[in-house]
Amino acid sequence: MDQQQAIEAATFRRLLSHLDSHKEVQNIELMILADFCRNCLAKWMVTEAKERGVELDYEQAREHVYGMPYSEWKDKFQLPATPEQLAAFEKRQAEKE
Repeated sequence: MDQQQAIEAATFRRLLSHLDSHKEVQNIELMILADFCRNCLAKWMVTEAKERGVELDYEQAREHVYGMPYSEWKDKFQLPATPEQLAAFEKRQAEKE
């Protein structure tokens, strides 16, 4: 791995650590504000692995991103979306079309 890749990998690990330190930030909030969430990161990991011929399924990737099985994270930390969050998300999605 060259220096640029090492920096990018370290940055990704830091992003995951930062998200892990802020479990109160809900995925829907990330989607509204940044148009990506923890699940998106897992999907991107699967895509990049596939492009490199590496077997990585979505649940494995989500466990890497969440630091635990997604079902466990969801039970412990995910709150139901509020009507305001759902409306903001729908507005954001409509703006993308």
